[in-house]
Amino acid sequence: MITSRLTRNWEYVQSSLGGPWEAWRKDKLNNHYNLAWSEVELPHCFNGLDAMDPDVPYYQGQGWYRTLLEIDNPYPGGRTLLHFEGAGQRTDVYVYEDLVGSHVGGYDEFTIDITDRVQQGNFPTYYKGKIPIAIKCDNTRNLETIPSDVSDFNLYGGLYRYVNLVYVPKVSVETLHVVSMATAERAEAAVHVKLYRPGVSDDNQVRMQLQVRDVAGRQVYATELERAAWAGSHVVAEFQVEQPQLWSPDTPNLYTCELTLGEGAGKTVHTERFGFRWFAFERKGPFYLNGERLLLRGTHRHEDHAGVGAAMTEAMIKQEMKLIKDMGANFIRLGHYQQSRIALEQCDELGLLVWEEIPWCRGGLGGEGYRKQCKDMLTAMIEQHRNHPSIILWGMGNENDWEADFSHWDENEIRDFMRELHELSHKLDDTRLTAIRRCEFCKDIIDVYSPSIWAGWYRGVYPEYEAYTRVGFEGTERFLHVEWGADNVAGRHVSKPYTGFEEIQRGQGADERDGDYLLTGGDPRVSMLGDWSETYFCDMIDWYLRAQEKMPWLTGTAQWSFKDFSTPVRPDSPIPYLNMKGVVERDFTKKEAYYVFQSYWSKAPMVRIYGGGMDVRAGRADEAQLIRVYANSASVELMVNGVSAGVRERRVQDYPSAGLRWSVGLQRGVNHLVALARDEQGVVVAQDETTFHYQTEAWELPAELRLTAQTVADGRVRLEVKAYDKHGVFCADSAVRVHFGLAGVGRLLDNLGTVRGSRNIELANGRACIYVDPLGGRSVASVYAEGLDTAFVEIKG
Repeated sequence: MITSRLTRNWEYVQSSLGGPWEAWRKDKLNNHYNLAWSEVELPHCFNGLDAMDPDVPYYQGQGWYRTLLEIDNPYPGGRTLLHFEGAGQRTDVYVYEDLVGSHVGGYDEFTIDITDRVQQGNFPTYYKGKIPIAIKCDNTRNLETIPSDVSDFNLYGGLYRYVNLVYVPKVSVETLHVVSMATAERAEAAVHVKLYRPGVSDDNQVRMQLQVRDVAGRQVYATELERAAWAGSHVVAEFQVEQPQLWSPDTPNLYTCELTLGEGAGKTVHTERFGFRWFAFERKGPFYLNGERLLLRGTHRHEDHAGVGAAMTEAMIKQEMKLIKDMGANFIRLGHYQQSRIALEQCDELGLLVWEEIPWCRGGLGGEGYRKQCKDMLTAMIEQHRNHPSIILWGMGNENDWEADFSHWDENEIRDFMRELHELSHKLDDTRLTAIRRCEFCKDIIDVYSPSIWAGWYRGVYPEYEAYTRVGFEGTERFLHVEWGADNVAGRHVSKPYTGFEEIQRGQGADERDGDYLLTGGDPRVSMLGDWSETYFCDMIDWYLRAQEKMPWLTGTAQWSFKDFSTPVRPDSPIPYLNMKGVVERDFTKKEAYYVFQSYWSKAPMVRIYGGGMDVRAGRADEAQLIRVYANSASVELMVNGVSAGVRERRVQDYPSAGLRWSVGLQRGVNHLVALARDEQGVVVAQDETTFHYQTEAWELPAELRLTAQTVADGRVRLEVKAYDKHGVFCADSAVRVHFGLAGVGRLLDNLGTVRGSRNIELANGRACIYVDPLGGRSVASVYAEGLDTAFVEIKG
């Protein structure tokens, strides 16, 4: 097999076409009605920017891609394939004007064999032997497909994962699965192989060589065989490994299975990695991996990133997965769809256990085609990702109790179909368990269930977390709590966050209910009444993680979500259309929450002064200020302007910040803090420091916006707006919504879904910023807020 990524030499047009000929017409006819194609690189998403446009809905419709391929398959009688790692949401593939294949589903991989049409030839001579390929992607709303458009994420369009040109011989490997069972003393495995051999008869002899190597590359098994070609998946080898090197989050040991098929010019090599491990969700008990209790410390991931939407590159995905591992996580739920093979490979390599699911998310249950898509995507997910030792749970759906897309609603019908999916999953893979989140009337059907527990955000207050987690645990055979957290605006800090302890009635449950995500109406809740500060989120995390340390029966949890992500259902967020529950921003910039998780989960020494990015803190001159530090060391010493404020020992149950807090006096003006983390022997193992201005002047309501422009090292211009009262005092807590604008040559770098890349945004602690590419010319930038005069500043390129 010879594979090459097709990343360059693509053109794109965002439009429906009258037919595939319109993709090629401009090459023959130079007319005014030709389409305005633009050059793009793959992966590419229709909605890389418009998903975060505050003024218009994101585009849902057709987008077309075209390219010319040089095809030179070296295998005699070989097949030429286009392999798609994922494309949204429905895809048609054309060779010149001829449709050669289609696919429904935005997240599973698929392959289109273009051999026959390429061999037919009859392409225009002006293509000089190259093969014209056109691809239509379509994310038009469709109630009879999954996921539902009422989902809390965008249904992106485009070739947003890699496309590969693949050459295989006339007989090749379609799938290779290594199915294993393991104990500490011995592992057993069977190698299942399915061939791809269109037009090749059953009596064709197939020669194979199989080698299995351990982590160090040592051969642990080898065999050779020759037999007639077969249909379907067939066991070609079984073997045992004594004293296997087990896979776990701490020791993600990966074995390699290499199958050499054929010989001479038809020889091809297929390689898969796998691991040995076993696990159990104990009934009414914790989770075990390789015979030992393991608390699952997890988060969630959407394939979504600033400026590119779903079109994350391999480097971006690797960076994100490394950040998750470095935070100390050992578990991740991939929500709410099959994700990139690159993400799963990283989970295998880094040691992250996985819950992966199909996108049956909200809406209800559709007809025959809808159900077929669910089953097809479940089958594809299991067949394509089965070898990943990181995966322990196959998710059947999410929030399937959410009615929306159909006039009919029948819980028994949903139960019956959920049972079909559960049984299909176990038929395809009996080594893993099934799971769903938030569908009480289906929780008895699947193996592992997560109820909805949002104590302190959508319902209740966070001190109720332990009680409602116990309720969920007692009401479920095998319990796992996924999805908890709070929206938090990067850079927004408060001295006394809103908690709802006084206003919100306790004892009314902790489950999210339909409409709770809205910022108006319904019962009092922190999500509606709160300040959306980093401070509150850190306090909540601190409470949750502290509590989890004393729950020996707990399987684990997964915070929602690791990164801020775009969503069409939240236009009223401080940044419109952004779910802001991330512990990092949409461009990987860490929020304070990241360090709170590290202080509980990470084994590498760390220390963080809360609010380390703040350059202004405010309070009275005679008022002591609380300084909190998050660390995983035995003790921390805090230095304030060169003078020790004392040493605090870290005690996990001493809330907040595990006892690492100081009440100190600050001097008016510039202050410098240093935190020294020490181990049990008193040796400094980590250090953090921050410098800020301490403002003692009191302020009134904002009366003025001031806008400044500063050129930074890469040539961009940083615009910053600050709010001041009528006396000219900086309003250090202002959260008014501002709107940036630009007139002239330059370009506003917006629609990124970050606090540095959004033209419509609420201030965080009295300020906001955005960047401009001046493009070598002059522009005038503006910013306004309701009730305040517009501020301007000139930009010179």
